[in-house]
Parts: sequence; structure tokens; C-alpha cells
Amino acid sequence: MARSGVQYEDVQRAIDTLMARGEAPSVQKIREALGTGSFTTISEHLREWRKRREENRDVPPPRGMPAALQELAETLWQQAQEAANEALAHYRREADDKVAEALQSVAAAERRAEDAEQREAALSAHLTRTEQRLTEQTAELARLQADHAALQAAEARQREIRGRLETRLDELQGELERQAQAHRRALDDQEATQQQRLAQEEQRHEAAEARLMGLVDEARQERQAAEKAHASRVERLEKRLEAAQAEQQSLREALQTEEKRRRGEESARREAETVRTSLDQERVRLEARLEDSQAALASRQSRVEGLEKQLEDRLWSSLETIRESRERLSDTPGNGAGPDDAGPEKEGAAET
Repeated sequence: MARSGVQYEDVQRAIDTLMARGEAPSVQKIREALGTGSFTTISEHLREWRKRREENRDVPPPRGMPAALQELAETLWQQAQEAANEALAHYRREADDKVAEALQSVAAAERRAEDAEQREAALSAHLTRTEQRLTEQTAELARLQADHAALQAAEARQREIRGRLETRLDELQGELERQAQAHRRALDDQEATQQQRLAQEEQRHEAAEARLMGLVDEARQERQAAEKAHASRVERLEKRLEAAQAEQQSLREALQTEEKRRRGEESARREAETVRTSLDQERVRLEARLEDSQAALASRQSRVEGLEKQLEDRLWSSLETIRESRERLSDTPGNGAGPDDAGPEKEGAAET
């Protein structure tokens, strides 16, 4: 029920005002014209006004009134008819728009229904494919169970291969250690010999210049021989390391072949990974030992070069001492010759 705040007559006067201005009546415009009232009350009065207008659409203005008033009434009636027709056209357009929107909604709903049917068909096809894959996987599982016994035999063979590999690695490790010890002993002997010779040459350097020079050359030759021997040993070690790596690679390929045959057995695969990791660690240890041996050789070479430098320094010091002695002898009175008379022959005689 409408509230008593806004009466039908108030709404009718507001509608007449709007239509006089050429505007179609609406709830919002009527409320703006009134300045008060709820939308529900105004909407009910507006429906009542439209209902009465439809009932009195074809009723002409009353006759028997003055001509001027009759003419004014007819004019107002004509304007009201035109405004009503315009409002009706406006409402019809709105209705047409709503119908078009409804049709679009229906079309969208039909498209969604078609999409749903297509999705249902796709899901049905996917279910069929899934059932087929399930059947295939069931057959594959049966085949894997049938291969289980063969995989166990392969695992036993792998254990045997791993045992042989570990034995071989132990042998190689022992051989490398023996060679490294022999190399260290040779370097120590060479260093001791070199130090002994240096001590002897330091005691006799003033009287044995030529011998010192020979010892320097001999030390260089020995160092070159030691370098060659070490290079030969390193080359042999590298060849053995390459052979071990080749053997490791062949064993790794064998392990990979066995892994392909027992695909799906996680425990056996982890065991093969452990073997391969131990092989890599052993190879790293061998390479580290080779690098340590090379570093030791470089240290020995550095020490030998230092000793050679000391020998050369002392040799040059001896030569300077000899030259100073000769100059003092040549400057001594009664020598029979001046400094300018000492030629190469006399210098040789003096040396003798």
C-alpha cells in the first residue's frame, strides 16, 4: 500500500508538469519534481495514472464549454496525446531492447548448452582413452612382473661386476701409491746428492773453477734427466689412468645397459648410482694424487733452480776474485811487465 505522504493528485500534477515541458514521466523525474516521496509510492501512483490514461485514451474533451476553452482543451488534449505517444514509443523501444537482450541471453544460453554438449563428448572420449591406457598399463605391469626374475639375475651379475671393479681399483690405487713413493725417494736421493755436491764445490770453488762449471752443467743435465724421467712416469700414470677411465666407462656402459633392462626397479638403480659415484670419487682421488705429484716435482725443480742460481753467483764471485788477484799481481813492482803488457798469453801463464 502507498504511504499517505504523497497522494495520487500530487503525482498527477507532477506528471502534467513534466509532459508540459515535453518530458516523459518516470519515477525519478516525478520524485525530483515533488522533492519528496518514496520510489515505491511514486511507482504505484505512476502505474495508476497510466492505467487511467489507457482507459481514457479515446475519450474526447467534453463539449458545451466556451469555444476558447474548448480550443484550449483540444490543444492540451492533442499535446497530451502526442506526449503519451512519445512516451509509449519510448517504452516500446525499451521493451524492444529488453526483448533483444533476452534473445541474446537465450542465444548465449544455447551456445553454452552446445559447449556443454561438446565438453561432455570430449570428456566421454577422454574417458574412453583413459580406459584404453589403463588396459595397456595393466598389460605392461604384467610384463614387468614377468621380467622380475630376469632382473634379479641381472642384479646378481652387476654385483659380480662391481666386485671385480673394486678389486681392479684397489690394484690401481696400490700401483699408483708405489710409483709415487718411488718417485719421492728418487727426488730425495737426487736432492741429497745435489746438496752433497754443492757442499764439496763450495769448499773447493777457488781452486776448481772449471770443475764448478762442469758440475753446473751436470746438475742441469741431471735436472733435465729427472724432468724427463718424471714426465715419463707421469705419462705412464696418465696412460694407466686413461685405461682405468676407459675400463670405468665400459663398466658404466654395462651398468647403463642393465639399468635399461630393469627399468622401474628403484633399489637396483640406486645401487648402480652408488657404484658410479664411487668410481668418480676414485678417479678424482687419482687425479688429485697426480696433481700432488706434479706439484712436488715443480717444488723440486724450483729448489734445483735456486741451487743453480747460488752456484752461478758463487762462480761469478770466484771469477771476480780471480780477476782482482790478477790485477793486483799485474800492479806489483818488479813483475817485469806493466798492466798494458799483459796479453792473453801472459794471463794464461799467470793462471798456470
